[in-house]
Amino acid sequence: MVFDLKKIAQQVCDLSKSTAEFIRHEVDKLGTSDIEIKGLNNFVTYVDKMSEIKLIKGLTDILPGTGFIAEESPALEVKDLNWVIDPLDGTTNFIHGVPVYSISIALMERKEIILGVILEINQEECFYTWEGAPSFLNGQPIHVSETPLLSDSLLATGFPYYDYSRLDAYLNVFRYMMKNTHGIRRLGSAAADLAYVACGRFDGFYEYGLSPWDVAAGAILVKNAGGNVSDFNSGNNYIFGKEMIATNSKIKTEFIDVFKDQFRSS
Repeated sequence: MVFDLKKIAQQVCDLSKSTAEFIRHEVDKLGTSDIEIKGLNNFVTYVDKMSEIKLIKGLTDILPGTGFIAEESPALEVKDLNWVIDPLDGTTNFIHGVPVYSISIALMERKEIILGVILEINQEECFYTWEGAPSFLNGQPIHVSETPLLSDSLLATGFPYYDYSRLDAYLNVFRYMMKNTHGIRRLGSAAADLAYVACGRFDGFYEYGLSPWDVAAGAILVKNAGGNVSDFNSGNNYIFGKEMIATNSKIKTEFIDVFKDQFRSS
């Protein structure tokens, strides 16, 4: 199928910005009774749900007939062309008043991500790209960092919050990275982490226990900004495989070798 992906990306950015206005408007209204528990340390609010409804309607208007892979609406139909959406990535931050949370939207044609948009809500930063294009931040092209060595890099990660089956391997990697980099940051939004890798603020990112809506948009942003994305074994199973590494092109091999060593039997 042939689409004007540049036009669609702009429409998705506009939709994300209007949805972000709703999210910002609800920050001070949220009460304890508005927080639902979906699972261990996994929360949802009416803000997540209403944001997803707004996004689904808007995206359907942009491209009628598409399917959806959406965090809060698992019963939606999946088709050959699907929107992969997280209406509020960083819900735990949101409910605690920590101002780091994002809207993440990707367009997937069969198994390929062909468009990605991440809006970091509080910074009002819209990261976007599409197949065959550079990655952009608020209209300006962005690129991953040129940091040549892991020892000179600043990394981002997400802590496991429900799946502790690989915790020992994860902590071994964490220990190594603490000792052999400039440091590790934990923002609480995988979408924001990946956007920051794409624009060079972070040199690398890693996490397991991820869902497609956490990483789909960020994956194409990093790749189109000159970076590399893989699973922990340098393979391509990072959208549905629940694990991801994203780096600039120069530290990729050194970075992945740490994971191959620690996660090979986990």
